[in-house]
Amino acid sequence: MTNTAALAPMVGMVFLTLAVWVVLFLRRIPKAGSAPLPLDAMRIRATRPVLSEREMAANDNLMNLFELPVLFYALCLALAVTGFTGAFFTIGAWAYVGLRAAHSVIHCTFNAVLLRFAAYCASTLVLIALWVGFALRLWG
Repeated sequence: MTNTAALAPMVGMVFLTLAVWVVLFLRRIPKAGSAPLPLDAMRIRATRPVLSEREMAANDNLMNLFELPVLFYALCLALAVTGFTGAFFTIGAWAYVGLRAAHSVIHCTFNAVLLRFAAYCASTLVLIALWVGFALRLWG
């Protein structure tokens, strides 16, 4: 039996990632028209001196959304395939999405590092708990 409810938080993460991409796109478009980036600046993330802090924050956040969230996507697919359900997985998955959204909002707006780090750590602990719960259910 497929657990399609496990796919909803995954879709939420996809839309969060797309929203951050839109923010990055909107912040970089004005730069492209006024002062194009030299091609050499695009080779090794040497764009830091060329891009503003707001542009780099959105850029860095988009990259963050392709790091640990990859494990979240794998978990959601594993939950869907195995049919595992329950409040622990549902609430945990949505909590993860909410914490990652908070991390993105902080990162792309006022960028308070300690607050952003707290959201990051909390989301990572939730992800670890979800994977441990999945492993225990799988092997238990």
